[in-house]
Amino acid sequence: MVNFKSALDLQPEDILVEYSNREDEIPNLFAQMKPMINAVESFNKLSKIYDTYILSTAPWNNPTAWSDKLEWTKTHLGDTAYKRLILSHHKDLNKGDYLIDDKKKNGAGEFAGELILFGSEKFPDWKAVCNYLI
Repeated sequence: MVNFKSALDLQPEDILVEYSNREDEIPNLFAQMKPMINAVESFNKLSKIYDTYILSTAPWNNPTAWSDKLEWTKTHLGDTAYKRLILSHHKDLNKGDYLIDDKKKNGAGEFAGELILFGSEKFPDWKAVCNYLI
């Protein structure tokens, strides 16, 4: 749902050098990310049809990432996602029919429902995901 690079583009050069090869540890980085194109609109559409949740993983070595992700959800998804954020490094422990994720890491590959691999040939963007699920 988020454009990781959009937050990196906002960082001063000295921070990028300090956190080189571990950019996900930059404090407050996750709150600065912009939504991907059509991500918010797609989430809102899907939320009218499905019981939707935000399932995400936060890096252990960035304590602000956890609160940043909550803040991002409140800011961009508001009441639609109110109290629907789940942070876990074991996504396969969650139950559901579908999981939309861009990687098979952190249990996504073992999810019991259908994994919709975002960014793949079949699901290159949010429009493709929405068309499939609606």
